[in-house]
Amino acid sequence: MAGERAIEVNSLRRDFVVGRRSKRRDVVAVDGISFDVGAGERLAFIGPNGAGKSTSIKMLTGILHPTSGAATVLGIVPWTDRRALTRRIGTLFGQRSQLWSELVPRSSLRMLGAIYGLDDAGLERRIDELAELFEARELFEQPVRTLSLGQRMRCELAACMLHQPELLFLDEPTIGLDLTGKQRFRELLVHLNTELGTTVFLTSHDVADIEHVADRAIVVNHGSIVNDASVAEMRSGLLGRKRIEVGLAEAAGVVGGLVTTLFDSFGEDIDVVERSAGMLSIDVNTGRRPIREVLDHLLGAVAVVDLSVVDPPLEQVIGEIYERPQ
Repeated sequence: MAGERAIEVNSLRRDFVVGRRSKRRDVVAVDGISFDVGAGERLAFIGPNGAGKSTSIKMLTGILHPTSGAATVLGIVPWTDRRALTRRIGTLFGQRSQLWSELVPRSSLRMLGAIYGLDDAGLERRIDELAELFEARELFEQPVRTLSLGQRMRCELAACMLHQPELLFLDEPTIGLDLTGKQRFRELLVHLNTELGTTVFLTSHDVADIEHVADRAIVVNHGSIVNDASVAEMRSGLLGRKRIEVGLAEAAGVVGGLVTTLFDSFGEDIDVVERSAGMLSIDVNTGRRPIREVLDHLLGAVAVVDLSVVDPPLEQVIGEIYERPQ
């Protein structure tokens, strides 16, 4: 699969007509986007509400027809041969369940297997494999309505993988999960990708999902792609900023004086993010000011007990991308 493309999108557009009679108007939900996703890639497709993410996924899974443009998923045009596509992809949309609440997951998986045309013996082997993979053997024997949200989402992901899809579409899959559930779910997605080669196409408003799952992120806003880069590039190279976190053995008044001298020396090249009696966090525009100058100033001005230089949080990077003029 190396070097192959799982998804190819060319000038894809989707318009909707909203309103009635004299108030009818066209709304562009997806505005001529183009991108490729390699087989085995982990892609985050992100943007604010109304950016066109869900509409894009619905076109790529064959639920919606585009107004214009072209796309193939695993070599298939989704809206012309959706039946063939569904046998090769898995989909998980937020908390929309494909499991029957009154049944145990094993029973739901058997019915889904029959829908996919899996033979009985092969289906039972596959369910046992998934029970082992997701550490869900006991969960498969409990009614779905009795499971916690995190447990149910593990079973939902198992249902997505029942027919061994080559590509997973995941729309807000960790919404509502607690921290432990989110982390476990992310680990499962990375495992499916690294061990089985499953391509992952993820949308999420949770920045931690993007950081822990995705290798690459496409940012969309107002139906258009505004950035396409690796997650590492988004964090470190895109904005040319670094964050200095300094532990200080100084009183609050001394820290206040230090902040004043920093602004006197570096002006708009720095931004103080947090300050207290024992901590100071500063963002430095490394495109205009060498970070060493700021470090030298800090080390010469106060007693530093701890110091680290890190990339700014990803949510800050994404937020600044959203705010760019379109």
